[in-house]
Amino acid sequence: MWSQTLTEEPDVEPDSLELTLLTVPDCPKAAAFEERLAAALAGRPGAVVRRREIVDEREAAEAGMHGSPTLLINGVDPFAAPGQAPGLACRLYRDAAGRVAGAPPVKALRRAVEQAGARGQAAKPAAGPTECHGQRTEQFS
Repeated sequence: MWSQTLTEEPDVEPDSLELTLLTVPDCPKAAAFEERLAAALAGRPGAVVRRREIVDEREAAEAGMHGSPTLLINGVDPFAAPGQAPGLACRLYRDAAGRVAGAPPVKALRRAVEQAGARGQAAKPAAGPTECHGQRTEQFS
């Protein structure tokens, strides 16, 4: 189900979801994100997730990356805060109980995919800042 790093984005059928996982090279949170996303996509055998490595700030801005890892659904980050600047920073997500992790909970991922599929677009984001290794990061529910 996972593809290699892309250099070009493929055309997407009108009723399908384009799922792209953006990461920096060797992102320590990518594997956990992929596992949770695979669980969220259970029951969607046709779902394809493309993984794209982002190597600099310019590319992060062009791709819409808000920290690593970032999921784009039809080109939109459903977990980004309104007006959040793109970047290469370490990204943290917060679950409903307030715990911080390197990936959104499976339930939040499933909800984002379902809402995007139902509306033909990505879900509305929710967010809040935090610190990771002394750096400001963004966390999402």
